[in-house]
Order: sequence, then structure tokens, then C-alpha cells
Amino acid sequence: MTAPLRDVLVQSPGAAFGRAFDDPAVGFLRPVDLDAARREHDGLVAVLEALGVRVHELGAETDDPDLVYVFDPLLVADGGAIPLAPGKPNRRGEPTVLEAWTAAHAIPTLGRIAGRGRVEGGDTLWLRPDLLCVGRTLRTNDEGARQLASIVGGDVRVFDVPYWKGPAELVHLLSVVSPVADDAAVVFLPLLPAGLFELLGDLGIRLIDVPEEEYPTLGCNVLAVRPGVVVVADGNPVARRRMEAAGIEVHAVPLREVGESGSGGVTCLTRPLLRA
Repeated sequence: MTAPLRDVLVQSPGAAFGRAFDDPAVGFLRPVDLDAARREHDGLVAVLEALGVRVHELGAETDDPDLVYVFDPLLVADGGAIPLAPGKPNRRGEPTVLEAWTAAHAIPTLGRIAGRGRVEGGDTLWLRPDLLCVGRTLRTNDEGARQLASIVGGDVRVFDVPYWKGPAELVHLLSVVSPVADDAAVVFLPLLPAGLFELLGDLGIRLIDVPEEEYPTLGCNVLAVRPGVVVVADGNPVARRRMEAAGIEVHAVPLREVGESGSGGVTCLTRPLLRA
């Protein structure tokens, strides 16, 4: 998750995203200014392209506003893609949409999460090429983790993520930890699973702590473009200073409308397809 990012998939916010707050079940925090959300999304794309990343547009329009957060319906591993099975009801159709795009672009499907299995991409964390961490949360269950481990192979560790404030303010594994270099990760320590804290220490990974006041503004949701170079949500000065003090090059983009409204940061808005 920190190797040089070559290709990434995004989905521009459309009409469904603009209506998201009208449906309480979707869980958006406030009404969306769609024009502002589109400008912010364009700004994110521009920063990624300026950093040398090829950006691909999904180009699908459905009634699901969460499709903008393309990280969650799909996992990409060595050799192909794995359509997942989101635990959030309105997102159940997203893996099919993402798989149609990957199939059309000659990316093979390695396997699918089926039956009662539930996995969202936000609960998956590659710490090493052969070490996948899976968060057991309100959206990812035991059966989903078991199926994913069978598809991926190698070393798969499962960690319980705290319930915190429940479904209304759901915590994914990647809500509390983001790798930013081979030996560094941004973390929100109050919600970090103890077993994962221990594993990060065993691997010699330095922890850059995000203060509590910057957790709601996506301070812990960080996308590594290459080791030590990241894109973050603007408006988190303490987290940014701590990253820069640790030698991380930080590029900040405004995400109030396209990110904070739906509780999705830079990672959520991008599905890495290829890393060097």
C-alpha cells in the first residue's frame, strides 16, 4: 500500500451523491453541495496526475451515492481483482459494477465473496506483499474474512475493530491506520486494535499519531502515492506537521463536500489498480 502508485480508479460524484442526505439510511452527515463536491474531486484527480498517477474514471451512474468511494467494493491483489461484499445494504450492488469495469479492462477476477460473507475494502490493509490484515467490523464478518483469506492465501491476520459509536459513525480498519512509508503509518491510537498495535511494533513500523480533534476531518485517512509521499484531506494541520516531521511529503486537497459529508477520505475515493 506504499509502493509507487501507477494506476488508480475513481468515480466522479453524480446526481445520487447530491441526493444522499435525503435518505437517512445512507448516513451522510449533512446535505451535499454537488458542484463543490465535483470541484473537490477534480482537484484530487489533478493532484494524483501531477504526482505521476494514471487516473481512470469508472463512469458508472447508479442510485447508490456511496459508489464514489470506490475503494470498498473491490480488493486488488497480485494477479487480479476480488469483488467484495459490502455490509452496508445500499452498497450490495457495487462489486458487480466494479467487476464489469475490471473485466472490460482485462483484469482477471481471482475470486468473489459469496453467501453470508461480508467484506468491505476499508477493512483490508496490506502491510507486506504477503501479509494482509482484515478488520472484523460492523461491515466485515468472520465468514467474509475466511473467504477472503482463502482467495488471497499467504499470511492473513484478523483484528477486531472497536464498536465505537456504532453504525451511524462506522469505523473501518483503514479509519484508524494508513501506511505512509515502508516503515511508517499514520494511526488514531484510541481505536487501533491492540493486536495490530503489537504487530506494527514487531515489524518496526513507526506510528504517527493523529489527534482526536482531527479524526472526524479525515486526518487518519491517507493515501500513499509512493513511500514517503502522500495525499491527505486539507484542514488537519497537526497531523500534517507530524507527518512532515517524520520525513513525509504531504499534498493536501479540500474534501469537505466529497469526503467529510460521506465520511470517506482520500483512500476511500480511490481504488489503486497497480503499484510498482
